[in-house]
Formats: sequence, structure tokens, C-alpha cells
Amino acid sequence: MTEPDMPHSAAIDDPYRWLEDVTGDIALDWVRSRNAETTASLTGSADFDALRDEVREILDSDDRIPYVTRRGEYLYNFWQDAAHPRGLWRRTTLESYRTPEPDWQIVLDVDALAAAEDENWVWQGPTVQRPGYRRCLIELSRGGADATVVREFDLETLNFVDGGFELPEAKSTIGWIDDDQIYVGTDFGVGSLTASGYPRVVKQWRRGTPLSAATTVFDGKPDDVSVGAYHDPTEGFERDFVVRHVDFYRTETYLRATGGALVRIDVPDDADIDVHREWLLVRTRSPWRAGEREYPAGALLAARFDDYLAGSRQLTVLFEPDRHTSLSYHTWTRHHLILVTLTDVKSRLYVLTPDDGWRREPLAGVPEVGAADVVNTDPDNSDEYLLDVCGFTQPSTLYRGEVGGERETLKRAPEFFDAGGLAVAQHFATSADGTRIPYFVVGPQDAAGPTLLTGYGGFEISLTPSYSGIIGRGWLARGGTYVVANIRGGGEYGPDWHQAVLRGNRMRVYEDFAAVARDLVRRGISTPERLGIEGGSNGGLLMGVMLTRYPDLFGAIVSQVPLLDMRRYHQLLAGASWMAEYGDPDDPTDWAYLREYSPYHNLRAGERYPPTLLITSTRDDRVHPGHARKMVAKMRELDADVRYYENIEGGHGAAADNEQRAFKWAMVLELLSRTMRL
Repeated sequence: MTEPDMPHSAAIDDPYRWLEDVTGDIALDWVRSRNAETTASLTGSADFDALRDEVREILDSDDRIPYVTRRGEYLYNFWQDAAHPRGLWRRTTLESYRTPEPDWQIVLDVDALAAAEDENWVWQGPTVQRPGYRRCLIELSRGGADATVVREFDLETLNFVDGGFELPEAKSTIGWIDDDQIYVGTDFGVGSLTASGYPRVVKQWRRGTPLSAATTVFDGKPDDVSVGAYHDPTEGFERDFVVRHVDFYRTETYLRATGGALVRIDVPDDADIDVHREWLLVRTRSPWRAGEREYPAGALLAARFDDYLAGSRQLTVLFEPDRHTSLSYHTWTRHHLILVTLTDVKSRLYVLTPDDGWRREPLAGVPEVGAADVVNTDPDNSDEYLLDVCGFTQPSTLYRGEVGGERETLKRAPEFFDAGGLAVAQHFATSADGTRIPYFVVGPQDAAGPTLLTGYGGFEISLTPSYSGIIGRGWLARGGTYVVANIRGGGEYGPDWHQAVLRGNRMRVYEDFAAVARDLVRRGISTPERLGIEGGSNGGLLMGVMLTRYPDLFGAIVSQVPLLDMRRYHQLLAGASWMAEYGDPDDPTDWAYLREYSPYHNLRAGERYPPTLLITSTRDDRVHPGHARKMVAKMRELDADVRYYENIEGGHGAAADNEQRAFKWAMVLELLSRTMRL
């Protein structure tokens, strides 16, 4: 197959380096050609059109739960549908939200704004000032990129503030100090960004002055991931903090004292801290000796903040992990702390109350095989919480409760597919080193057939049971089986589950996933020919390794917004920020193990690769589209069965609106359906 001529400057050892030129004419011509081939191959049939329309119907459904965030008296929601593809930011009251059809007040119409300004704006969210909730800083990106434009917005007049705070497009960090001051980290010019492309300098900026006059608060180092600062306006506990992210897992946090002096909060740099009113919480990632005791990795500890800064190391253990249970996260209400834990990847919730000690009680109502997430609390003002409960075959129910009081059902999501005849089971596979790897199977009982397996395996991110109308209607309802693998690298069993596969131990992730694939065949759930896999981002890297190291285990592979060139990932966009996870390719020792699994470097002539689809976005400024482009070009050189689609918009999600999401998922399901003979 003939590709465009390679520019002379391309590296000799990487003949497709020219495809890293994100918006270069030659590279984009190549992209357009691949897109045309893929759309001609996968789309246009009546089956594809029906599948795309069904997915779009799910995404645009008026019966979806409009999830909300409380900010003062209002509940805010961001909503996208067919009439508003870019979305509406809107708000209502709790009283109105309780009704079947709430009375929504439009705060900002992103479609109207995009049309008026002739920009492809994608909503990236607001930073609302506390405690008054009168102003906010809205972030908008062009095409869904991580880089955003920032504008101040008035939540009383519902207009952008004339002469207010504004920032041009950059990967910025922002936060309110008071009515007239903010903390800002952005591209201030040469030397102001880290090697990862995030702010290296954070400043204090006063209203009515130019950005150039902002005062430097903290200056990090070029190899840091990022720095930032924030103000806690809690009445009686007003404090300012500076945070230096040394790498993806190591952080230094400083209290900014009167006069600007910085006082380091003395905890391990791989621990996470949370300051709420009088309390300091410390979540450990590695064993830590403090005072007379050693605390394990994955523990949550509490101390009085002022006492701790004064030297006391009197810590109360709020959570301690065991072989089956980990802490997923915690969240505060005004007077209580809610812990969300996982026991063999099943949600269990508890309420802790700091009375004379820390009283602990279960938060009831969580399904046996399912997930429960606290989607919002109001820690400034009340003990309200919003709880979302769902499972693989159980649509979401949104509850509102107050700790110690009654709980009410606010909203129920519709059933998007018939779950009758479907069973949910959890199994364990044995990996190469003997570790038991859990995975969930959803599908027809006692039926071996087309199976879709997914996983992630990185950055301490857990995959928990959840309801997906897209997978349900596009795969399960058509007779397929769906499998979620909880491989190492995630957070399902706490920090140890993640740290066991960092850097030189990365191959264990891939051995885990391969073990699940083999176990599915051993149990008669599927066969290699009818086993398809899908994953995105770090999960896209997982798919690339399965393609190059375990091609015989699978019948089809879909890799979305993937990392694939592990020799150059740290030099592409935000890649340098992930070296704590993967390693440094410029270090010969690290490159020795990275080379063993880097998908781009492990493609081989004469190998039989299963049908493969790679999807990415031109506007993905987190994982460079060059990863997927180069992989496809090399696979085409080897005459592999590969298809490629690059959406211009969408950022790291590869889709900016529901139309694009429906089209993308229809392509994914079409390829899998064809090859798996669904």
C-alpha cells in the first residue's frame, strides 16, 4: 500500500513520524483517506443506520436522569440532546426538581454562543465562587480539547462579565480567592509551562489589572507535572493552599500563611490530603510510620489540622484495607464523612461522624452486585447527599437523603434494553504469577457466543458495575455477552493493586487480561474467534498490547484514543506526566522493558492480526493522535486487516456531541458484530 512521501526531516528509525504533525496538510490528507475507507466499509447499510439511530436515541432521551450539582439555592445541570447538541447549562430548585418535568432556567446556551461567535465551543465546566455563588469562571474548549478559554460569568444577570477575568486558550488552572482576586496558572510565556504542558507558575491576579501584573505565588520546576493554588472560604476556617504535583502520584501541599509564607504539610509525598474545617485527612499510598505506629497503604487517617501542623501525630484510623476491601473515595457533608468502599469490586458505603470519637454506620440501599456513587453533597451548608445506584442490568436510581434522616427517590432512569434472561456473575481468573483476577460477566445464561471484553488497568482507576444503554441495546439485547475485567493497575483493591504493575512490572497488566480471556474460553463462555475486546486511552494501550502479543486470543480489537508508541509517548503532548506510571523511555533500563510491550515496536511481518479498528481525535491534546495514526500506517504496510477513524472534534473523548458519539459507537459495534457473527 502506498503512503504519502515522507518529509525529509522524519527520523530514520520511525518512518511514520510525519503523522505526528497534527494539523499538517499531508498528515490530514492521510487521515481523510483513512476515514473515507472506514466509513465506506462500516457505514451506509440499513443495519448500521438502525444501530446508530438507536444509540442516538439513548443519548438524546428526554427520560435520562438530569444529574445536578447544588450551588446555593439552585441545582445546576448540563444537558445535551438533539435540539441542543453543544448543550444547555441550566438550573432549577429542589422543589421543582422533584417534579416529573422541572422548570429549568437556562443559564448558558452553548449552541447559541457557538453560533454567535462562529466557534466550535465544547463545554468544559464552571468554577463557581463560594460561598455567595454569584460569579463563576466558565471554561470552553475548541472542539473538546483539554486546553480551554476562560471567561467570567455573572450568575445573577446570566451574562458574561464585561471586563471580567478572561484567559486565552491554554491548559489553565483557576480558583477564586474573593470577589476581586483569583489564583491562576496558565501559559504566561516562555518557561511558564512544565514539560507536560501544564502550568509551572501560579499567580494571584486582581480584578482590573492586566494578567502581566499578577503576583507570583509559587514557581515549580520544569519537570513537575503542574502546580496550582486554591482558597478555602469556609467561614471560620479560611485558608489558602499551594500544591506542587511532582509527578502523577507525588504531591507537595503547602499552607499559605499570612504574608505569603509557605508551610509544608508534612505527610508522605505519595499521600493524598483533604482539609475540611478543623480536620485533616490523609490517605496513604504506601506504608507510613507516624508517631509510634505504622499505617498501611490504602488507609484513611484523621487528625485535627491545627494540632497536626503544631507537631502532634495523634491520628485516628478511619479506614484500613484488607485482602478484599479498599477505599474508593470519601466525601464530606456539613457534619459527616461518607466513605465509598469496594469489597471484591462491589460498593459498600458508610457514614462517619466525628463526635467524641468517629462513629461509623452503614449507608443502606446499595445493591449486592452493583455500584453506588455519591454524586453531590453540600458540605458548606447541610448534610444532604445525592446517591446514584445502578448495576449492569439495573438502570440508575437517583436518591436524595440527609445523613440521619429519610431518603427519597428523586429520579429513575428508563430501561433501554430488555434485561430478561440476562445473568450477572463474577468469576476469578488466575494470572501468570498466581494472582486471582476478578471479572464480571453479563449475558444469556449458559450460552457461549459473541463476547465483548473490556478493561483499563492503570492509574488506580476502578471499573465498577454500571448500566450502559449503548452496550445493553447495541450488544446484550442482540445476543452478545459483555465482560469487564478488573485487572491490576486499577484501584479495585487499593494502592497495592495499582503499584504491583508500575513501570518495570507493567507486563503483569497484560498477563492479567490474557488470563481473563483464556478463562472465558475455559469456562465455555466464548471462543477466541468470537471474543472481541475494546478499550480507550490507557485501555487503548492495553488493546494494542493484546493485538501484538496475544493476537490468537481474540477475534476483533477496538482501540480508542490510545497510547501505542512507548518510545516517544513522553515527548508528545501530556505524555511526560505519565512517566511515574510507565517509566522514562530515555533511560536505557526503562526502555528495555517498555520495548518489550510497546505496540508500535512489536508489530511483525507474517503475523496474523485480528480485524482491528482504531479511533482517535485530531483535537485530543492529551494523548497525541500520532499514536493511532502511526500504528495504522505500520499495520497497513504489513497488510493487516485494520480500519481507522479520526474525528476532528471531541478531544480525549473522541466525540464532542451526541451525534458524534452515536456515530463512533455504531462503528465500534458494527465491526464487532460482523467479526463476532452477532
